[in-house]
Amino acid sequence: MTQYVEITESAAYHVKEMMAHNGEENSFLRVAVNGGGCSGLTYGLGFEENKSDEDYMLTQHGINIVLSKEDADILEGTIVDYKESLMGGGFTIENPNAIASCGCGTSFRTAKKVGTPEVCE
Repeated sequence: MTQYVEITESAAYHVKEMMAHNGEENSFLRVAVNGGGCSGLTYGLGFEENKSDEDYMLTQHGINIVLSKEDADILEGTIVDYKESLMGGGFTIENPNAIASCGCGTSFRTAKKVGTPEVCE
């Protein structure tokens, strides 16, 4: 099966910490694409207890990752990382399919899917 999403070791470490802190050790990490943002699409990361028949499941660095089959083509080749800087740390998402993004860095669009752009204020 295609590894649509890659979770780096650094990201996996921080996901596991969050899972333990929230009592979600047996949950899946959901990587999702939602409509919205100034470019039309936004990323979603969260924990879910169950997966559906409409999901692909991957396991990387001891984390079970799920993504919907509908989002798979949009996310193919995406790397989820965790980076530290002088301003703090946070998750970053690098998607080779994104052809445009806005200044906030969380909204994007692809050549095949525009999404539902919102007006940035």
